[in-house]
Amino acid sequence: MYKHFLFSALLIVICPFVHGQDDWKLKSDKDNIKTYSKKLADSKINAVKIESVFPCSVSQFVSVLMDVDSYDDWIYNSKSTRLIKKVSPAELYYYSEVAFPWPTANRDFVSHVVISQDPRTKIARVDAKNVSGLVPAKPNLVRIEKSSGTWVITPQGPNQVKIEYILQVDPGGDLPAWLINPFASKGLVETFKNLRKQLSKPEYVSARPPFIVE
Repeated sequence: MYKHFLFSALLIVICPFVHGQDDWKLKSDKDNIKTYSKKLADSKINAVKIESVFPCSVSQFVSVLMDVDSYDDWIYNSKSTRLIKKVSPAELYYYSEVAFPWPTANRDFVSHVVISQDPRTKIARVDAKNVSGLVPAKPNLVRIEKSSGTWVITPQGPNQVKIEYILQVDPGGDLPAWLINPFASKGLVETFKNLRKQLSKPEYVSARPPFIVE
């Protein structure tokens, strides 16, 4: 139970690429999902990368990521999420709280999400970064102050995309790195499994964001 809650702390920050693409170590390759980790010079928490192929369009995948109200349905142990501000169809801010077991305090954060796409390759990228000042700190919650992650969505053919997600986040508080690092990839795998189910819902199958080119 405690491990499962730790997994979720590393999942729900959806931000710029962790610089440098080498030194990744493969941790798991199962069910069409590969997970990697990498040590970082400036953090005690490892960066995590996960790769998989999904039977969907770029539009479908982007539509799920931009539907903040649905995050609790598929992001592992997300307690509550709400939209703060929608700047444009391709940019928004949201607030989220992550559930942790007693006596560990829940975590929360505010994230700024921006989507871009290369019109030539049609590769889409979803960047987000935690921001401060939009939501006051709340009693009994630990505010996540450092997080970065990026989704890269690459078309592979008709109704198929390759997904790469890179995440680096420090959940704050007194959780030791030796406890967090071993389980990060497992939590991402659970989220990716949930994501497959989410993508099959009718509202996403027919979605066509105006800023995405197929």
